[in-house]
Amino acid sequence: MKHSQSQQTKPLAVALMGPTASGKTALALEIARWIPSEIISVDSALVYRGMDIGTAKPGAAELSAVPHHLIDIIDPTEAYSAAQFCKDVLRLSAEIRARGKLPLLVGGTMMYFKALMDGLDVLPAADPALRAQLELEAARIGTPAMHARLAQLDPTTAERLKPNDAQRIQRALEIIALTGQPMSQLLALRPKTELPFTLLQLALEPSDRSVLHQRIETRFDAMLQGGPGHNLLDEVATLRARGDLHPGLPSIRCVGYRQVWEHLDGQYDLPTLREKGIIATRQLAKRQLTWLRAMPQRISLDCLSANAIDQALLHINQHQEI
Repeated sequence: MKHSQSQQTKPLAVALMGPTASGKTALALEIARWIPSEIISVDSALVYRGMDIGTAKPGAAELSAVPHHLIDIIDPTEAYSAAQFCKDVLRLSAEIRARGKLPLLVGGTMMYFKALMDGLDVLPAADPALRAQLELEAARIGTPAMHARLAQLDPTTAERLKPNDAQRIQRALEIIALTGQPMSQLLALRPKTELPFTLLQLALEPSDRSVLHQRIETRFDAMLQGGPGHNLLDEVATLRARGDLHPGLPSIRCVGYRQVWEHLDGQYDLPTLREKGIIATRQLAKRQLTWLRAMPQRISLDCLSANAIDQALLHINQHQEI
């Protein structure tokens, strides 16, 4: 996907990145008030239908105010990959530009942003039969033992994965079984992709981490305390009642959903659920900020500042004039 255009002559797209609860949706809507835009969600949880409360999905008013894309596009039983995301973004950004609007890529799934910026991995597609076999084996011997096996076969990948990261450990072992090569070796062969647009990277980062933590706590409490049918407990109960979902699915492993599911399984009481959910969300925010710090071209905006919108508009307008 090589292009001869220089950065200056390519159309502009804006990446609005940041940790959970940093105010990305609100800022994106504010940008769209001043610059005709359409929002492309960069969130691996917002793709799922029927998962609204725990994902902090934009409400009906927000969705109607500005066109949104890549929200409510698959069922919780289905999978959505970084490769599919990149393919969808390239298509959508061209369509949005053709309508004379600015593509706003908004979200906190840093793996999607990285795939878009750095190029797609040269990795094989998932093999359902092999994946099921690995899942059975993990259930039998435990995820730490699977991690130990990976450490023997691909020490580079094992070193960057936590011993309890079942999904990624199984994926790495699956790749070795399918290709005969370690994942780290295949990633080194990844071709650099040149995007057909200039991507302005705006990162919402807190000047005071404790304030972000308080936002996370307040928002999680609001998710738990909504009225009947409008709280996270009822939402997960509805998902469980379908009968075709289980904790091994990527959708149910989303932060908040996993903890509520375990609570409804009787593993712990409501106060413990609250504590575990808040801790897991804080850990997610920490990982997101770590990803952001590894993006040298990002422009950092203080998400706690009252003039974040002014700064964002200034940078966007400057790049549009290039």
